[in-house]
Amino acid sequence: MNWLLVVAGAMVGAPLRYLTDRAVQSRHDSVFPWGTFVVNISGSLILGLLTGAVAAGAASSHVQLLLGTGLCGALTTYSTFSYETLRLTETGAGLYAAANIVGSVTVGLGAAFLGASIAQTVWS
Repeated sequence: MNWLLVVAGAMVGAPLRYLTDRAVQSRHDSVFPWGTFVVNISGSLILGLLTGAVAAGAASSHVQLLLGTGLCGALTTYSTFSYETLRLTETGAGLYAAANIVGSVTVGLGAAFLGASIAQTVWS
């Protein structure tokens, strides 16, 4: 049963990641990977909210498998982040590569903490 929840979440997360990435990137005339940045930050926020909800007893482990492991696991992408950062470096856009690393880690952690704080406020 658990693996079906993960698969179901991933079936939504993977296409959502692709569609969001393409929609965001098409609106920016920049070499910076805005699409990947947005999906990773969004996933961090969702995972923070979910973690806070589970900690408060407002969500079950099944919801955590469906949304956390399945949806967020397929929505967010460390491999694409790494690849795009490497490509930026290889093409001479080192400043963009550094901004991608610092921004993704800093804003991603901030989004996760914000999500957990919101969940704590709502469900505590």
